[in-house]
Amino acid sequence: MKQRHIFGEVFALETIVAGVVFVVVFALLGYALLRRRAGQQVTASERAERPRLEGYYVGVLTAFAVFLVAWTAWQNHREHQAAERPPVRVDVSSFQWCWNFSYPQAPAPRNVTGTCRGDDLPTLVVPTGRPVQLRLTSRDVIHSLWVPELRYKMDAFPDHVNTFTVTLDREGRWLGKCAEFCGLRHRTMHFWIKAVSPEEYDRFLQGQQSGTGQGAAA
Repeated sequence: MKQRHIFGEVFALETIVAGVVFVVVFALLGYALLRRRAGQQVTASERAERPRLEGYYVGVLTAFAVFLVAWTAWQNHREHQAAERPPVRVDVSSFQWCWNFSYPQAPAPRNVTGTCRGDDLPTLVVPTGRPVQLRLTSRDVIHSLWVPELRYKMDAFPDHVNTFTVTLDREGRWLGKCAEFCGLRHRTMHFWIKAVSPEEYDRFLQGQQSGTGQGAAA
């Protein structure tokens, strides 16, 4: 998946940078401690400042900061490039303590929901190879739609709509969760996201379940 691939690249690079900085700082600290250990005669410097050394230090830190900001912004642009074709739209409504998925482009009103109790989890059905725009809101308190394996996460606020676009390139089913503590049954507020072929997705919109998952549909 493009999102997961980009996330992995950014995470790997930033981990390497953080590791290098940690090793350098730790090495300098160790050198300073060993050089000034008890019993070794060290003459104190008569210089109160070292502007050139401090300038190098500030320059290196600035270069790292500029690089990380520019790299992250570029990857974010790659992730959210404009879709070449109009996206499929799904309206996602969260509530204590489950989800409702509405498909306004279906020939007839089409909604999938559940109770999020036991196996009664709603399934968000999407087509493969097509951009899918999720319009996310909440009926009560703040929730957060999170699909850990796909690296997608966005908050849902009352009286507000957050929008993001996803494209899944292969069929499959992944478990989603609420990532914002929202009350007593927050830990059970799960759902499925299922990617199917465009043909199966069209059958789903027509009202034919075709094994697209659990949850009540209307």
